[in-house]
Amino acid sequence: MNILVLNCGSSSIKYQLFDVSTLEVLAKGIVEKVGLKGSFLRHEKANGDKVRLDGEVIDHQTGIEYVLGVLISKEHGCMASLSEIEAVGHRMVHGGERFQESCLINEDTIRDFKACIPLAPLHNPANLKGVFALQHLLPEVPQVAVFDTAFHQTMPPHAYMYALPYSLYKKYGIRRYGFHGTSHYYVARRACEILNVPQDSLKIITCHLGNGSSMAAIKNGKSVDTSMGLTPVEGLIMGTRSGDVDLGVFTFLMEKEELNINVANTLVNKHSGMLGITGVASDMREIEKEAAAGNDRAILGLEMFRYRIRKYIGAYAAAMGGLDLLIFTGGIGENDPVTRQVCCSGMEFMGLDFDQDINAGVRGKEIVLTRESSKVKVMVIPTNEELVIAEHTHRIVSHA
Repeated sequence: MNILVLNCGSSSIKYQLFDVSTLEVLAKGIVEKVGLKGSFLRHEKANGDKVRLDGEVIDHQTGIEYVLGVLISKEHGCMASLSEIEAVGHRMVHGGERFQESCLINEDTIRDFKACIPLAPLHNPANLKGVFALQHLLPEVPQVAVFDTAFHQTMPPHAYMYALPYSLYKKYGIRRYGFHGTSHYYVARRACEILNVPQDSLKIITCHLGNGSSMAAIKNGKSVDTSMGLTPVEGLIMGTRSGDVDLGVFTFLMEKEELNINVANTLVNKHSGMLGITGVASDMREIEKEAAAGNDRAILGLEMFRYRIRKYIGAYAAAMGGLDLLIFTGGIGENDPVTRQVCCSGMEFMGLDFDQDINAGVRGKEIVLTRESSKVKVMVIPTNEELVIAEHTHRIVSHA
């Protein structure tokens, strides 16, 4: 079975085509600047051949039509016809409390997902554009929704509730939902496969570190806490998002700077985080270069970023009553040895015996970073959210 996996953002469309019988990625790519000037598609075949195709992409349907055309083209394609696509899986960002797991997309699904738009007004509408485009272009092909928030729906109320008037939770669904769920789920599962240990008996902390960063506490195979909240702003310091901040700061700034809601929202989402602190960039590689050159603000930003991770490790270990496995993933987690080393330093009291020599050479590969004597294992596991979406899509369509 060939399954097309789509991740539709406000101005981009990421895609991968899977042969689920072999788990092989037949092709992958991204359409960028949808609806903007300078639109283009980057496409890569299974053999590594890459191509960039420039052209006007006025909306998501045009972009997906472009992708489908490339997938069956003689020069760049990997299929003879679109009939070889047997299902489509979508990354859907915010499923609220309604969606506890992945599901087949139908009229009821779409109606309920639309009801979640106020919880993610920037992401959910873009996700729906991909669904509607496929309904028009491949109307007979089943579609499946896989939610970023679903994995965290096992959190207990004492972990997901905010200390606000309970009536606001009942009225608006204000609570912690968490994101990056498919990533946290995948790396925890994959690490246990490598170690050949049952996931349902372990206490695991997963660190998805990238431009958007989050952590999760996973006990006996279930998410029991996570750092992101109602929105992806809460928690760790990120590329341009603030992470945890005293809410009083915003009421203070809105009064002193006369900020309206839209400007305040842009402040915490686009101009804060590592970019706001360093004044250099949101990209960790550029910040590390500046820090190495002696830039005090870049050094401060790195210290803040890594300190926040260490705090969450300690908090989640305490919440679970111990720790067996710590996992790093995401662009920074997979490729930044210094961040991993700093975050694990001083953790000997937890039984963590970190091997700095192994860690120093690790970029983007599955590996254990602790010595045999370590009671707590530390691993790097490159994430594969698209594979999870393909697997869930295959399972649901096969049993439909």
